[in-house]
Amino acid sequence: MALGNQSNPAEAAALGRAAQLSEADRFAANILPIIKVIQESGATTLTGIAAALNARGIRSPRGGQWHVSTVQNLLARAERRHGLS
Repeated sequence: MALGNQSNPAEAAALGRAAQLSEADRFAANILPIIKVIQESGATTLTGIAAALNARGIRSPRGGQWHVSTVQNLLARAERRHGLS
């Protein structure tokens, strides 16, 4: 039994990518206000923000711990998409 869109795999791939981007944007939009509060409380480095998110029990986009690179990628996404950081 074949799974997925067998008639147009390029279209299916494009739709899948669009869904992934949309979910990543949604996740970033939900986390940014929390990061702003963390920054206002004095944690302005990527390391400090990651530590604060982990201390609050907030999971990264993949469900794990936050790292400097995870915070950096999320802030870069926000900057690219919305001119925010």
